[in-house]
Amino acid sequence: MIRSQRRGFLFALVALLTVVGFAGIGQAQTMHTSKTFTGGKVNTGTVTHVKEGGKNILKLSSDFKVPDTPDPHWQIVDSKGNVYLLQRLGVKGITQGLAGDKINMQITLPAYIKDVAKVQIYCAWAEAVLGEATFDSTIATN
Repeated sequence: MIRSQRRGFLFALVALLTVVGFAGIGQAQTMHTSKTFTGGKVNTGTVTHVKEGGKNILKLSSDFKVPDTPDPHWQIVDSKGNVYLLQRLGVKGITQGLAGDKINMQITLPAYIKDVAKVQIYCAWAEAVLGEATFDSTIATN
């Protein structure tokens, strides 16, 4: 009786570990980290794409440095070269400039963006790309 209980317990444990292992593999497939940002003003940090709750989210790494420019934004370039200017990096606070602002360290991609080839930090005031990060391959978001 005790041996069959042990076997049942071991079988259940192996089955559980297998399911957890496959769940981890599935999660790893929906996470992509870019190469380091490169550009005139942004040269540190990476961006990671994750899929959470059916939404595509881009997250800046903790070593990302917000450029000292008036109006930096998230900008996405897809595989066809379409450019999407999205949210401002800084969330306007009481003080002027980014020094007193909170930072949008992550963004949920709109459904109309079908894939991501590059993530750029774009200064809307100067109309210039401050830095960009690419992935090893285009990230499908549908």
